[in-house]
Amino acid sequence: MRQAGLGQWIKRIVLALLLLLAMVGLGLWFFLRGSLAQLDGRRSAPGLSGTASVVRDGQGVPTISGSDRKDVAYATGFVHAQDRYFQMDLLRRVASGELAELFGARALPMDREHRLHRFRARAEAALQAMPAADRQLLERYVAGVNDGLNNLGTRPFEYALIRVSPRPWSAADSLLVFWAMYFDLQGNLEGRELARGWLREHATPEQLAVLLPESTQWDVPLDVPANLATDQAASRANHLPTNLPQAAAAAPAPGAPFPDQAPAWWGKSASPEGAASGRVAALDGRDGAQWHGMVGSNNWAVAGSRSQGGGAIVADDMHLGIQLPHIWYRAVLMVPDGHGATRRVAGVTLPGVPLVVVGSNGHVAWGFTNSYGDYADLVTLETDPAHPGKLRTPAGWETPVAHQESILVKDAASETFVVRETSLGPVREVAGRSYALHWVAHARGAVNFVAAGLETASTVDDALAVANRSGLPAQNFVAGDSKGNIGWTIAGPLPRRAQPGLASTFPLAGETQAAGWNGLLSPDAYPAVRNPADGQLSTANSRQLMGAGHGKLGDGGFDLGARAHQVRGAVAALGAKTDEQGVYSVALDDRALFMAGWRDRALAALDDQAVAAGDARGAQRAAARELLRKSWSGHASVESVGYRISRSFMWSLYELLYGGASAEMGKLAGKADMAAASSRWPVVVARLLDEQPAGWLPPQYASWKELQLAAIDHAVAELTRDGKPLAGATWGERNRQEIAHPIASAAPALRRWLTAPADPLPGDSHMPRVAGRKFGQSERMVVSPGKEEQGIFNMPGGQSGHPLSPFFLAGHADWVSGKPTPFLPGAARHTLTFVKP
Repeated sequence: MRQAGLGQWIKRIVLALLLLLAMVGLGLWFFLRGSLAQLDGRRSAPGLSGTASVVRDGQGVPTISGSDRKDVAYATGFVHAQDRYFQMDLLRRVASGELAELFGARALPMDREHRLHRFRARAEAALQAMPAADRQLLERYVAGVNDGLNNLGTRPFEYALIRVSPRPWSAADSLLVFWAMYFDLQGNLEGRELARGWLREHATPEQLAVLLPESTQWDVPLDVPANLATDQAASRANHLPTNLPQAAAAAPAPGAPFPDQAPAWWGKSASPEGAASGRVAALDGRDGAQWHGMVGSNNWAVAGSRSQGGGAIVADDMHLGIQLPHIWYRAVLMVPDGHGATRRVAGVTLPGVPLVVVGSNGHVAWGFTNSYGDYADLVTLETDPAHPGKLRTPAGWETPVAHQESILVKDAASETFVVRETSLGPVREVAGRSYALHWVAHARGAVNFVAAGLETASTVDDALAVANRSGLPAQNFVAGDSKGNIGWTIAGPLPRRAQPGLASTFPLAGETQAAGWNGLLSPDAYPAVRNPADGQLSTANSRQLMGAGHGKLGDGGFDLGARAHQVRGAVAALGAKTDEQGVYSVALDDRALFMAGWRDRALAALDDQAVAAGDARGAQRAAARELLRKSWSGHASVESVGYRISRSFMWSLYELLYGGASAEMGKLAGKADMAAASSRWPVVVARLLDEQPAGWLPPQYASWKELQLAAIDHAVAELTRDGKPLAGATWGERNRQEIAHPIASAAPALRRWLTAPADPLPGDSHMPRVAGRKFGQSERMVVSPGKEEQGIFNMPGGQSGHPLSPFFLAGHADWVSGKPTPFLPGAARHTLTFVKP
C-alpha cells in the first residue's frame, strides 16, 4: 500500500511539473506573440491631418497612404517600429557607439572606436540646421515610431532576452541611421590608408607603381566609349579578356614595368613556419578572410531605345552583409503632391528613415552602388615640448578640443572616454603616431533629407540634381525615366580637393596631400553621364571614370573591374531590344569569367611531371587536375569542385606572396592588409606569373612553376583539412548561407527559429551574382518607371523581425532560387487605419 501510494505521488509530481512547464511555455508563447505587429483594425493617432492607412499583402508588404506627406511618414514610422524596432535600435547604437548599454563590456571596443566620431552630437547639430519642412516630416515619423513601439502588446522579444527596456526614438536617431551606413559603406577607408601608408614606407616608388596599379584591363569606365562587339565577345569568352574597350588609347596600360628587385617583405609568409607547414591561414573563406574580395553592389540601366516598352529599365542589387531581420523593408508610399495628385513611390526603405531608398516613383526609377571613392585621409599630427597641449597640422599649431564621452555599460560601471578633436577631425593614435581622421562623414551636410526629392522627380535630370545634393555616403547613382532617358552621377557629398589629381595616388599619412581637401564639392561640379550612345549604363564598384572627373572621386578601394566588365558585357549581350526579364537575368549571371584564368594557370602548372611523384602529394595533385578538368562548369555553381580549387589556388598565392606584409599591416588596424591596400592584387600576381621577372621570384622557390605548385599544394591541404576528400570540396559545401538574427548567439535555444536554412548558394565575387555566407545581393530590383506592374523584385529576408510572424522569412526561398517575383505588392490581406482622435 505504501509503495502504491508513493508511486501515485510520483506520478502526480511529474504531471504537475509537466503542467508547470506547459504553462511556462504557453506563457512564453503568449509573451512572444504580444510583440507581433498589429495588422488590422482602427487606431486613433494624435497629430494626423486626416486619415492614414496601411494595407498589407500576403507577404506583409505595406502600401501606406495618408492625407498628406506627414501622415504617410507617421504611418511609416508606426510599421517600422512594430516590425523592426530592435534593428533600428542597433543601427542608431552602432553609429553613436552605444552598444554596450545593450550587450555589456564585450561591446566596448566597438563603442570606443565609433564614439571617436561623436556622431550623436553631430546629429543634434544637423537637426538644428535642418529646413523646417524636413524637420516636421521627421518629427511625424518619430511620433509614429514611438506610437508603434508603445502599442505593441509586450516589448520586442529581443529586449526580454537581454533584460533591457527599449529606449524611445528621437529625431537625432534617424540621422544616426545614415551615419551607420557611413560605417558600413566607408568603414574600410581608415584601414586602407594605413595599409597603403605601410606599403609606401616599405617599398620604392617603382615597386609601388607595380603593386598599386590605378586601373586594370578589366575596367570599363563610363567616360570611355564602349565597343559592344568587344564587350559581348569578352562576356561570352571563358578566359581572361585580352582586348580593352574601344578608345583604348584613353584607357590605362596593363601595368608599370617590374623593377629589378621586389620589396624586402615580398614572399614572406604570415607565420614562422610559412611554406614548410603546408598550411595557409584561412584561405578558403574561414575566419576573417571570408569576405576578402566581397565588395558591394551592381546597377545598370538600358535606355528606351533598347527597351521593348520605350521607357528606361533600371536594375539594382546592392551587396551588403545579410542577417535577420533584413536591412531593407519593402514599402509602397502613396505620396500626395499638394496639388491634388498622388505619386506611388515603390521600393525599399531603411527602418529608421521615412524615405524610399531605391525604387520607382512612376516617372523615374533609381538605384545605388557604393562608389568607393577616396573620402577620408589620415593626417599626421606632430607634438613639440615647446608647444605643450598643442598639435601641429599641415596648417599650423592648434589646441585640440577635449570632449568627455560617457559610455553606459550594461551590468557594469559607465566608462569615460575622452575624444580630442582638431580642425581636421578627431585624433586617432596608431602605433605610436597621432593622426587626425579627416573624413567626409564629419562634414556639415554629410547627412540630410534632400533625397526625399526623388519622390517627386519627373525626369532623369531632376533625379541627378537631387542626388548631387543628398546627404548620404557617396554612391554611384543610376536612374532612368519613363521617356527612355538614363543617367549616372554621384549621390552624396564629395570632398573639394585642392589637387584632385593626387586623390588617386598612393596616400601616405603625414604628407601634405593627406590634408588636401577642404569642404565639400559644389553639386554643380559633380561628374555625370547622360544617354550614352550604346544605350546602357552600369556600375559595379570599380573605377567609374578615366578622365578628369576621376580626381573628384579618387580611389578609396575600387574593385578590380572584373564584375563591372561582366555586367556591361551581359547587358550588351541582351541585344537591341530587351525587357524586364532579360535585364533581370544579368543579376543571376554566375559565369566564372574571372576565375577561369586561374583555373587555366593551375592546369598549366599541373603537367605530367608535376603529378608524376609516387607519393601522396603527387596523388593529390593528380586528383586536383582531374577535378579542375571534369568538375568545372564555367560557373560558380554549387556542385563545382574545380571552381573552388581555382579560387583557393589564387588565394594561396596571395598568402605566399603578401602574407607577411598583411600581418604587419594588421598590427596597425584590423581592416588593414594587402587586399585593403589594393583589390587589384590578383591582376598583379597574374602579370608576375605571365612575365616572370627574375627579381620577384621569392628565393625559397627554384622556379615560378614551383611557386604555383606550392600554392596548389597549400590549397589542396586546406580543402582536405580534417580528412575531407577533395572530391567533396564543392563550392556549395563552402558557400552555404549563414543568415541569422543577431540575438541568436545570445539565445542558442532559439537559434533554429532565428536563422534561415543553410542553403548552398551559387555565385561569388568578381561576377554579377555576388554570394557569400553572410554577404550578397541584399535585393534584386528591375523596374521601368510607369510600368511597375511588370517590375521584378526579391530579397533574402521578410518584412518582420519576429520569428513568430508569417512574414519573418517570406520571400526568402525566392531569393535563394532567383525566382523573379513582382515588384509591387499583391492583393490586400490586412488593413490598419489611423484616424484623428
